[in-house]
Amino acid sequence: MTVTDVRLWTVAEYRRMTETGILDPNERVELIDGQIISMSAKNPPHAATNLCAADYLRNLLAGLVLIRIQDPVTLSTNSEPEPDIAVVQIDPRLYRDFHPAPANIFLLIEIADTTLETDRKRKAPAYAKAGIADYWILDVNTRQVYVFREPGRENYRQETVFNEDDVLSMLAFPEIEVQISQLFP
Repeated sequence: MTVTDVRLWTVAEYRRMTETGILDPNERVELIDGQIISMSAKNPPHAATNLCAADYLRNLLAGLVLIRIQDPVTLSTNSEPEPDIAVVQIDPRLYRDFHPAPANIFLLIEIADTTLETDRKRKAPAYAKAGIADYWILDVNTRQVYVFREPGRENYRQETVFNEDDVLSMLAFPEIEVQISQLFP
């Protein structure tokens, strides 16, 4: 059996690949734990849920946060994923000079129609390692929300599934109730 070393990439190298044309700027990829990962196509249920959830959270949290949709966040020197929704601290320059880092992030959300296992098994560990305290997956097929909390070195210690009729709160804003039914179209 031949053992092959895997070459992992840094955020700086990943960005240079786009700048120099090695990666097409329109190619749907993201950097997770040093690996360049293809992103799934956005099916209509995914796109509709992304828009609905972002609009609802934008209205619910107006003046408290910025809602970024499918934009990069820099988790470490070798991870720069593009979560479907990032609820981040307000930056007066709108993150013109840098992408939000874990210290700027209140909540990350992924929308799953075909990617539930990937979002649970690849994204959750990456977000946990970066110390993201609150991570949600909106499952468009079951209209449920998977909530991950208590990040550890390898993954989250707590995973709870909420149904459409439930109410939950973000860790950063426990006084604000999020109606799960309002996250879905």
